[in-house]
Amino acid sequence: MNWPLFSVIYSMASTVIIGIFMIAALLTGFNEIPHIQIAVAIGFFVSIPAALFFTKKIGSITGNEESYKA
Repeated sequence: MNWPLFSVIYSMASTVIIGIFMIAALLTGFNEIPHIQIAVAIGFFVSIPAALFFTKKIGSITGNEESYKA
């Protein structure tokens, strides 16, 4: 897997998904600190499979799935 690409996509995906969960929590009335912390934790864990999915998709489009060797 292309780890540099994964790290870039993960940083973007985690920001977006955490923002979505925080806005959803605030709109539904869960506006206390523990609820926001739970939304952030769920966002971190949900963005891992999303980043893996999009990294593999972009790698298959460009044809460089294994371009980065550590």
